[in-house]
Amino acid sequence: MTTPDIRALRDAFGAFATGITIITATTAEGASVGFTANSFTSVSLTPPLLLVCAAHGVSALPAIRASRAFGVNILAVDQEAISRRFTQRSIDRFAGANWHHATLGVPLLTGACATFECTVQQDIEAGDHVIFIGHIKGFTADPAHAPLLYHRGRYAGLHSSD
Repeated sequence: MTTPDIRALRDAFGAFATGITIITATTAEGASVGFTANSFTSVSLTPPLLLVCAAHGVSALPAIRASRAFGVNILAVDQEAISRRFTQRSIDRFAGANWHHATLGVPLLTGACATFECTVQQDIEAGDHVIFIGHIKGFTADPAHAPLLYHRGRYAGLHSSD
């Protein structure tokens, strides 16, 4: 088998429209950390499990591994600026948005479509990423917010035929 063209592979993956999440954690020193991710999905209702994928270079990775807890914030269509902010380095990613610390100590975003507080049930090394299986300890959902989507390298909103 030949090695795939990475750009072409990335473009092929981009054909699948995804939601955008901010994955958050808290360091041992109490600092809030997080990153933008679209690799997120439900795994099981009983027990309640989800998964997120984090690249090995993600700055929040050590905090998630040490604390064994993380938050998932599914962004609403009006939160594109927050998504973009969390892709930048060397800035306070949490500035300018409303956050609160949940029961597990992870930061959760006010105004998100949904939020989840999770403990790490399992982490799996897979290529250049780590797959975290999270056991959901708490969640919120707000059906009034439409989700922010990502498709072919661009942000999008949900189109309704209604």
